[in-house]
Amino acid sequence: MNTIKTIEFNKPSPCVLDATLRDGGLCNQFRFSDAFVKALYETNIACGVQYMEFGYRADTKEFSREEFGKWKFCTEEDLRSVVGENKSDMKIAVMADVGRCDYKNDFLPKSDSVVDLVRVACYAHQLDEAIDMIEHFHKLGYETSCNVMAVSTTPTRELEELLPRLCRSSADFIYLVDSYGAFHAADVISLMHKYTAYAAPYGKKIGIHAHNNQNLAFSNTVTALENGASFLDATMMGMGRGAGNCAMEQLLGYLDPSLLSLSAMLDFLRDYMIPLKESGIRWGYDLPYLITGLLNTHPRAAIQFTSTEQKDCRAFLESLQRVAQ
Repeated sequence: MNTIKTIEFNKPSPCVLDATLRDGGLCNQFRFSDAFVKALYETNIACGVQYMEFGYRADTKEFSREEFGKWKFCTEEDLRSVVGENKSDMKIAVMADVGRCDYKNDFLPKSDSVVDLVRVACYAHQLDEAIDMIEHFHKLGYETSCNVMAVSTTPTRELEELLPRLCRSSADFIYLVDSYGAFHAADVISLMHKYTAYAAPYGKKIGIHAHNNQNLAFSNTVTALENGASFLDATMMGMGRGAGNCAMEQLLGYLDPSLLSLSAMLDFLRDYMIPLKESGIRWGYDLPYLITGLLNTHPRAAIQFTSTEQKDCRAFLESLQRVAQ
């Protein structure tokens, strides 16, 4: 793939993070070809994307290399096989999942690593360990963020206890994560005001990671931007677990009205993303994911429903409603 001159957005913009390999990897067990990953890396640089998340740094004692592709583990060797010394302005990110990584042994000091940012993912009840991990990575010299998942099911009081603790930590920025694709614009506005109010005194920045169960990932991302978010997650063609994420092509088209950045990625979409979808790997808006989003529940039931080619969505809705009662 020919290298394209890096494009700068025409108006002031936030940091955009490409999560295609990490969230998209949940669709295909992280089995992306080397050519796909290299082309994605070069495309993101050409499009002016500021961060690229390569996947998880998962514990090899817990997850099998036979079952998952290399981007489940993001070893230093595999990263460098793509980026070398990463002589570009784009920063490299990996995700460390609380309880699923050996963070004390599997991370080098930043001075010896091509990784710039470690994104710590946790649920609210795992916050103590998440903060321990953040402090560890901070001491190693990395940028850090915290992605608290499933906040649409986190009670308000618990969230209001959690956020001040995160803001006092060494995390550089904190993500609002719509794990279940349950948010509407009013939810995003309300939560962004809450997050930014807690974060501002500590100089923390806020990010948004949206899922597309209700076809709202792009609009919720823009709503978050308009209400204080400065880090925006997106994936190519919205590839991500279940209903997927905010589509990178939509987001960059919005941020760059000249469409130069969109033009730079269209070859990648044609050569890699469309064939990936045509090969049978599934993601994106669908009725079962809409139902789980509306019910504010984990999409695992919808993933199972679609994987077994079931068609009776009314029965699916009613089964979830019975479970919720």
